[in-house]
Amino acid sequence: MVDVVVAGGGIIGLTSAVRLLEAGHRVTVLSAHPPEQTVSAVAAAVWYPTHFEADDRLLLWGQQALLELARQASEGVPGVTMRHSRMLLRGATDTPWWAQGVPGFRLEAAPSPEFTGEWRFTVPAVQTRSYLYWLIEQVETLGGSVVRRTLANLGEAGGDVVVNATGLASRELVPDPAVHPIRGRIVVLSNPGITVSCRDEDDPEGGIYVHPRSRDVVAGGTFEPGQNDLSPDESVTGSILRRCTAMVPELARARVLRSVAGLRPGREGGPRLERAQLPDGRPVVHTYGHGGAGITLSWGCADEVVTLV
Repeated sequence: MVDVVVAGGGIIGLTSAVRLLEAGHRVTVLSAHPPEQTVSAVAAAVWYPTHFEADDRLLLWGQQALLELARQASEGVPGVTMRHSRMLLRGATDTPWWAQGVPGFRLEAAPSPEFTGEWRFTVPAVQTRSYLYWLIEQVETLGGSVVRRTLANLGEAGGDVVVNATGLASRELVPDPAVHPIRGRIVVLSNPGITVSCRDEDDPEGGIYVHPRSRDVVAGGTFEPGQNDLSPDESVTGSILRRCTAMVPELARARVLRSVAGLRPGREGGPRLERAQLPDGRPVVHTYGHGGAGITLSWGCADEVVTLV
């Protein structure tokens, strides 16, 4: 048993903390922000390895997270449900690299002439705010603690081992110049009765998705590497609404609740998950750079964090 300090209180940090506590370690989570101010809280959070090329590591982590989230959905964990999904296709219809183990995955006929077909499958969807608070509750129930604290460097974290799950902050804290922001804009709407998620990643004006939740719908969105300006943009909001309503006509009855922008923690070369050393010789396990796939890779990465610790 060792004292582990997890730097970062988003999805990656909290799932890592839970797994470390389950493995018998003493764990403190340091978070610069409350859950509702983390980028995890902005995420649409439907399991899907978006914007990643085929990778055996990502496939393994994704499969592990899929199984864990499906188990949690079956047990009524707050904010976790299994969601029927459609992916509208405009090109190749080959089975994607990530489909192994995805419940109900199949190819269906195109719904209209501009498409070549559609994939249908069922995957976990997470309402992140309630889920983040549930994760904090799990950490505390297992004997860990969550402390509000901002670090100037990872050496300040304390503990025998540090787990670095600081996302975008890793650019300065590590430092890692490969880390960069990926701006995402979404529109949150009232839910007029939609129950199925729908995506069109090859829309000529940019990929779009519609993800229903219990009380609202997340319509998105943009994926803009290197952009960090979170100022409102009415033209982008209008484009998202127009294209998402064309894809899911029921949205014409929905009310706009708010427009939101957030910065995903991107990294050239993909997520970093490996053990290294701090300048003082203590081990550090880096787990950051998950882009828009934090939920998708979360529990699989958490399992590997335990192995590396």
